[in-house]
Amino acid sequence: MPAAVYMPKDGIRIGTYLTYAEAQRAVDYLSDNKFPVENTTIIGSELRMIEHITGRLTWGRAAVAGAASGAWFGLFVGLLLGLFAPGGRELLTLVLFGLLFGAGFGLIFGLIGYAATRGQRDFTSKSQVVASTYDVMCLPGHAQAAQELLAKLSLTNPS
Repeated sequence: MPAAVYMPKDGIRIGTYLTYAEAQRAVDYLSDNKFPVENTTIIGSELRMIEHITGRLTWGRAAVAGAASGAWFGLFVGLLLGLFAPGGRELLTLVLFGLLFGAGFGLIFGLIGYAATRGQRDFTSKSQVVASTYDVMCLPGHAQAAQELLAKLSLTNPS
């Protein structure tokens, strides 16, 4: 059963911000001033997904990225095996062995993955979900105190 999500249906908006960082700063300010922040919620509205294109994907980049991720995994496995192997010299051997085999398999799987796209996605990117606005909500019993504190924040830290 999923965990319950806290949504203050009867909450009062105590601030609206254009960025999550501003909303987080407001709640942090409340916390710094000993306000019971467990009575607040940040709600993002009008969600949208933004995909930042980071570059062109080529056979070479697919091979290097696959080899790098495989090498990290191989290094991890080699370290784990080396820690439980008897003798100190075998640690270095197992780590190098894991690193090389991981890089090799990663390279192969990176190329297979790139080939599977058949040119449909020849770019790399990073995605994030952002909101147009962020409302800081508060339960009614604490809303007035929160609004008074936030009014001081905007007076002392204009931004």
